[in-house]
Amino acid sequence: MSGVRTRFAPSPTGHLHVGGARTALFNFLYARHHGGTFVLRIEDTDRERSTDESTRAILESMRWLGLDWDEGPYFQSQRTGLYLEHVERLLKEGKAYRCDCPPEVVEAKRQKALIEGRKPKYDGTCRARTDVDPSKPHVVRFKAPQTGTTVVPDLLKGEVVYDNEELDDLVILRTDGSPTYNFVVVVDDALMGITHVIRGDDHLNNTPRQIQLYQALGYPLPRFAHVPMILGPDKKRLSKRHGATSVEAYRDAGFLPEALVNFLARLGWSHGDQEIFSLQELIDLFDLDGVGRSASVFNEDKLLWLNAHYIKECPQDRLVDLVRPFLERKGYDTADRGKLAVLVEAFRPRCKTLAEFAEKATPYFVREIEVDPAAAKKHLKAAIAPVLADLLEAFRAVERWDVASLERAFLDVVEGKHALKIGKAAQPLRVAVTGTTVSPGIFETLVLVGREWALERIERALEMARARAAG
Repeated sequence: MSGVRTRFAPSPTGHLHVGGARTALFNFLYARHHGGTFVLRIEDTDRERSTDESTRAILESMRWLGLDWDEGPYFQSQRTGLYLEHVERLLKEGKAYRCDCPPEVVEAKRQKALIEGRKPKYDGTCRARTDVDPSKPHVVRFKAPQTGTTVVPDLLKGEVVYDNEELDDLVILRTDGSPTYNFVVVVDDALMGITHVIRGDDHLNNTPRQIQLYQALGYPLPRFAHVPMILGPDKKRLSKRHGATSVEAYRDAGFLPEALVNFLARLGWSHGDQEIFSLQELIDLFDLDGVGRSASVFNEDKLLWLNAHYIKECPQDRLVDLVRPFLERKGYDTADRGKLAVLVEAFRPRCKTLAEFAEKATPYFVREIEVDPAAAKKHLKAAIAPVLADLLEAFRAVERWDVASLERAFLDVVEGKHALKIGKAAQPLRVAVTGTTVSPGIFETLVLVGREWALERIERALEMARARAAG
């Protein structure tokens, strides 16, 4: 099947939605699995809503996900001449006709049909006319078959049969001279040699009209596969009300591309009980027989679980590079790469997103910190005040603020003077210095925070502990 050609054809009217990203992924994987070609086409015929910014965002999201295309991006706005040639061809062959029915009249007839329980389709007033003046405002309609059926041979749903009496004489050219979606997509897919059209099943009702156009133009049909939709947790179609829905939003929230790709692949496709897939594994294993027939539910907890997995597996150097922008976004100085390396190793087992890293790393980049009340209540008790006081004095006296010097000073106070186990003092000290109960090793933490800030924080914690004693 090396002749396989798939395409992803987004409209640049917004950011790349996760539903669109899954469609792109399935087309990419199918083409790669079969050694075929993956085509990217930008469907920018909606002049009012299409923007260069949206196009940029879509291309950037595709690259971030690793979905590299083999051809394109093609832009429909640059192919208008081809579409007009095909319109003229249908007109000359008597397979299309000009219609000058005023829009308000057409709409009134549709409303009347609805009231009377009939299909609200165009009534064919201009279907047999030959006197429509092409120099005056008009649309061009496709002369659809009025009897029989149109069968959609779908690779996932089987044969879906449509009664031609239910289908409209589709407008293929608007009054302003611009071609319509259902028409241009057929021309493009045919001329680009697309063999497999894999898309969401919200497009299924467009397919019989497109099949009729393929047949009228004499082009071979591609194979169709309409993938079930993605639903939100409430089992309704995934939308903005469910939270973040664009690829960029998940990237900016601190998700790794491989986690999102893995997650999207599993939304409607499976391979046994396997959950974790690299991109190469997906390419090796993906085929349409693994695509489910029912809608998938978007479970963000599953995505977080996958992201945590990929964070744990991420090489240190790359993880430092990934975390750095999230720290810089908060205004933190990230010049010390060694410091970042220690922090990512300390926090990677406990972080589900890169944004969490920035939150957990805050005590190492700002002077003033908030002490978690629960941690203070548990660890900064009155009994620990004398220990903290002696540690403060010992740390002030160390000549070198390094791990070895701090560890010696700590042990002299805790084991030598107070005869305590290390843990009894290390955790209160950690809460004092970071405001939390989680950090790298306590002596590394002291070094990362720095002498001045660490001493200030220990002094403040000592005051809290003494206040408990007085209270």
